[in-house]
Amino acid sequence: MANVIYNSFKTNIGTIDWSDNSNTTIKVMLVTSDYAPDIDTHAFASDVTNEVSGDGYTAGGQAIANRTVTKDNTNDVGKYDGDDVTWSSSTIRARGCVVYKDTGDATTSPLIGYIDFTEDKASSAGDFVLQWNSEGIFIIG
Repeated sequence: MANVIYNSFKTNIGTIDWSDNSNTTIKVMLVTSDYAPDIDTHAFASDVTNEVSGDGYTAGGQAIANRTVTKDNTNDVGKYDGDDVTWSSSTIRARGCVVYKDTGDATTSPLIGYIDFTEDKASSAGDFVLQWNSEGIFIIG
C-alpha cells in the first residue's frame, strides 16, 4: 500500500483548519499491517480498524503539535507539516499511521491521510518516534 489522502478529505479540505493549533486537534494513530485503507469508503476515525495496542500507546493516538501549511508557488503544492510525534517508554509495533481531525467522537472525526511505513516499525520499552519527511507530512498539489 502507498501513502494516500482519503477522498472524504479532498471534498472537506476547506473545513479542516490544519494550522489552527489552538482550536483544531489533528491526531495520528498507529495501525498494524492488517489495516487496509479504503480511500473511497473510509471517512471517519471509526472506519479505521487494526489500531495498535501496547504499553505506552493510548487508543486514538497523539496530537500533532505546531502544525503549519506552506504554499509553494514554484511547485504549485501545499505542504502540511507539524512536529514529530513520540510515544515514550512504549512497546508497540506498527506498519503505518492514520492522520485525522479529532472531534472527540470517532464517528465524526474526519480522516485526512494514511502513511505506509513499508515495513513494521517497533519499540520495546523505548521511544517510538514518527519523524516526518523534511518536505512535510503531506504535500497536496
